[in-house]
Amino acid sequence: MAGRDVEPVAAVVSEAVRRWYEFYEVTPDNKASDVLCNAALNFYGDGYRTIDDIATLLIGTYPGLSATRINAPTSQAVH
Repeated sequence: MAGRDVEPVAAVVSEAVRRWYEFYEVTPDNKASDVLCNAALNFYGDGYRTIDDIATLLIGTYPGLSATRINAPTSQAVH
C-alpha cells in the first residue's frame, strides 16, 4: 500500500452521507443520519471503501428522507 492514501473510515462515511443529503437536497436530520451512517458502515464492512461507492449505494438504497424512516431497507436486505 506504499504511496496510496487511505482515508479513515469516519471521513469516508461522513462524506458519503453528506453527498446523500446534497443529492436529495435535504436538510441534515439526526434520525436520517443515524440510519445513513449505520448503512454506510455496513457497506464499508462489505468491502466498499471509496466515498463514491458508498454514496452511490446510499443514494440507491435510501431514495429520499422518507426511506430513512421506520421499515427502511438495511444493507443486508439489499444484498
